[in-house]
Amino acid sequence: MRQRTWKTAALILASSLALTACNDGDGAMPGMNHSTPSASAGAHNAADVEFATGMIPHHRQAVEMADLTAGKAQATAVKDLAAAIKAAQDPEIKQLSGWLTAWGEPVPTPGEHGGHDMSGSMPGMMSAEEMDALGKASGPAFDRMWVQLMIKHHRGAVTMAKTEQSVGQDPASIALAKKIETDQNREIATMQQLLEQLP
Repeated sequence: MRQRTWKTAALILASSLALTACNDGDGAMPGMNHSTPSASAGAHNAADVEFATGMIPHHRQAVEMADLTAGKAQATAVKDLAAAIKAAQDPEIKQLSGWLTAWGEPVPTPGEHGGHDMSGSMPGMMSAEEMDALGKASGPAFDRMWVQLMIKHHRGAVTMAKTEQSVGQDPASIALAKKIETDQNREIATMQQLLEQLP
């Protein structure tokens, strides 16, 4: 029965991603954001810079968490979700980095948190201790911990995206923030269902 429910969760995820692609309006794959207007070097404010500077390491940590599922995750739905998250967020990292470059702002390097302790100041970021514990887990224990932590991580991204929509200026940044809010809220709902099905 659990195998069947995992397959159901995976089907829900696949359907959600298909809807995301349709909503993009140009047949783009989730995360590619081809319908999002290009950022301009002039039409932005400090909130746009903060959003991009913060979301890059936030996304990188999600990708790092997704990479941890290799050889550790047991549930197919967890593996599929991790692959979908990585496929969506890698292109967004490149997009955000391009905007910062266009604005003449520094792009955070891997391992750099934009001058902040992101685990303490950025919503949803995992602490070093949480990442270490996740890295040491495996099998069903890993699956459950990974889903719980990714829900927390996604909620943090939604908070950041809402802030950008409220105080940002650049139309492309605001459009991406709206997409992140929509996509990650959908994935949170999928993960909450999955959490109920995991052992």
